[in-house]
Amino acid sequence: MPTAYPDRLTLGWQENPATSQSVNWRTDSTVTKAVGAIAEADPSPDVEKKATLVTGTTQIVKLDGTTKHYHTVHFTNLKPGTKYNYRVGNGTIWTEWFQFTTPQNSPAPFSFIYFGDAQNDIRSLWSRAIRGAYSTMPKAAFMIHAGDLITTSNADWQWGEWFEAGGWVNGMVPTLATPGNHEYFKDDDGKRKVSRHWRPSFVLPENGPEKLKETAYYIDYQGTRFVSLDSQGALLDSTVLAQQADWLTKVLTNNPNRWTVVTHHHPIYSTASGRDNSEWRAKMEPLYKKYGVDLVLQGHDHTYGRGLNMPLGKSRKYPDGPVYVVSVSGPKMYELGLQDWMDRAASNTQLYQIISIDGGKLSYQAFTVTGELYDSFELTKTSKGQNQLIDRAPAQMAERLDLPAEYQKRFKPEQLEEYNRRYQQYKARKSQK
Repeated sequence: MPTAYPDRLTLGWQENPATSQSVNWRTDSTVTKAVGAIAEADPSPDVEKKATLVTGTTQIVKLDGTTKHYHTVHFTNLKPGTKYNYRVGNGTIWTEWFQFTTPQNSPAPFSFIYFGDAQNDIRSLWSRAIRGAYSTMPKAAFMIHAGDLITTSNADWQWGEWFEAGGWVNGMVPTLATPGNHEYFKDDDGKRKVSRHWRPSFVLPENGPEKLKETAYYIDYQGTRFVSLDSQGALLDSTVLAQQADWLTKVLTNNPNRWTVVTHHHPIYSTASGRDNSEWRAKMEPLYKKYGVDLVLQGHDHTYGRGLNMPLGKSRKYPDGPVYVVSVSGPKMYELGLQDWMDRAASNTQLYQIISIDGGKLSYQAFTVTGELYDSFELTKTSKGQNQLIDRAPAQMAERLDLPAEYQKRFKPEQLEEYNRRYQQYKARKSQK
């Protein structure tokens, strides 16, 4: 339960990241005032004396029969490429001092973290994913979560585990979250809606389609455009799918950035056996190819896959569309499908990804939660916008393709035989690529 002391603190953005930073937190209903204090970072402990106070806003949220207050402060008119100290509270009760650094207002090197589904056993087993990722890349610009952060949309205790797992990292590294199917619920009016926790908990850009505020949005960061799409909202309502595609067309048409990264929950090409989001793919993939999307980051299938939509036998050195990734950061695991599009796969493996962009090069690394480099590739972009793919998947680490233990136990002999057949086919296909 919340108290008068701020908890569930997260960094986010609603305006230009180079000149603004937003902070969100929660308290009990006794706290009615929201205040932020900010100063340029200085090794001196005299932070409070130099800080400027900024008044925030408070939102009253009724959840599980109790009233909670969610607070937001927008720090604006900041200097690009500058480190700041900040804290938030009610003017009397404060958090500790945190630090963040604004990006440059022009292209410059940076790295970010990407997570697939957390969803289950968040405190006990997902925590090592976010903490391992931060330990690997403590200067990450932000963290992308590709949906299903929790498993029960409005379960406060699950959101509590999610915020506890990230802890103070969420106060240092901004969050860009995309909703999955588990963030949606059927409301009393019979309509499917995003979690009651979503908008109170996160500060995200409000530049998306009218029906998808803070679930579909875009943000520009040091020469790269990041686009979040709400695949669950689209798959529930074909009008939302069409509206989102029209909006995406405008976002990608008027895009001055060298790189474009898209994230959404449901994969364009699935990794799990028996799954296929054909309606979503038919609407979105042509736009990705037409407007030069470089990388698509996804979740939902609780396995790992990375690859391209290119015919067998055709050189994959020069992709004619984005590199697709499906990943999972939590412990819930599915059967791996070993599909034709995949160049690297993993089963029964928790992972996090570190992605770095520097001028004309995008570098991708996937790590297991125990810290081993599992997958790696680079995209280099020519002056004409053509990408060249260099596959650096670690040769010294064999692909982890064994079925999760629960599948091995419950599968009948013919099902195990079928999986082994697909495994051999996958290996044979890879030898042709």
